[in-house]
This record gives sequence, structure tokens and C-alpha cells, in this order.
Amino acid sequence: MVQLPNLPQELRSIQVLVRFLLRMAILTAFAAFGGVGFGTSLAALLWMAAILGAVVGAIKREPPFDAVLNHWDEMMAYTALCCLVSGFNQSVPV
Repeated sequence: MVQLPNLPQELRSIQVLVRFLLRMAILTAFAAFGGVGFGTSLAALLWMAAILGAVVGAIKREPPFDAVLNHWDEMMAYTALCCLVSGFNQSVPV
């Protein structure tokens, strides 16, 4: 596997933000076609993305509270959005 040279910290954080936004666009597109409704589908997909972020962060042995963004930060963002969407789903009558 080819290792990138030492990238500046800002560039690595920007890569994580771009990866997060791209993944959110994909999750939103898939949730739009979910058979159980957009909110429920999005909550399930965000939960799976949070689990994936935790697994990848653990496999790569990234420190959870690093100075640059990493998979653990993505996992926290997906978890927060999942809680927000789940709470919204429960508070809005169908």
C-alpha cells in the first residue's frame, strides 16, 4: 500500500470533511428511496455509518481526541445526526 508523504494537518482535516459530506450525500440519496420512509431510513443509515466509523478508527488505531479530524470525529457526527433524526422522527406525527 502506498503511503502518502507527511501531509499538513489542515489538508487531512479537509479530506475528512469532504469524505463526510460525500458520504452524507450518498446516505441521503439512499434514504430518499427507502421503503420505510425517509427519516427512518436516514436514521438507520446514519447508525450504520457511525458503526463503520468506529470500526475503521479502531482498525487504523487513530487516537480519539487528536488535533486533526479522523474517523472518530466522523463517528461522533454521524451519531449526533442519528440522534437528531431519531428524535425528530418520534416527535412528528405521521
